Amino acid sequence: MKTRFCVLAAYALLLSGAQAMSLRELRTLEATQDGGDLYARYYLVGSVEALLESEAFAVRAGAAPGICVNGRRLEPQMAKDLLDTELRRHADVYEADMPATLVLLNALKTVYPCN
Repeated sequence: MKTRFCVLAAYALLLSGAQAMSLRELRTLEATQDGGDLYARYYLVGSVEALLESEAFAVRAGAAPGICVNGRRLEPQMAKDLLDTELRRHADVYEADMPATLVLLNALKTVYPCN
């Protein structure tokens, strides 16, 4: 029971978006600040790393895996492409005020499924 609670709590914190940058904020950062595109890329790389760590924690706690890299290529510079591809693929789904981490999570689950 405690394990299930920890897994649910981790996912709730991750997806709550309470401190996550929205897509609108990310685009504004990229466009308006000097070096904003670099800051945005660092944010996305950190978000991917956090998502992977959260996934690993959940799996260790007994949850079924949702992201399976399985030795396939996943490098830091791929974070922005993952986000942009997911946004293009599902342009009608995502709104500007949604957290960028949610888009990245969906992208990771699409590109690295557990089959």
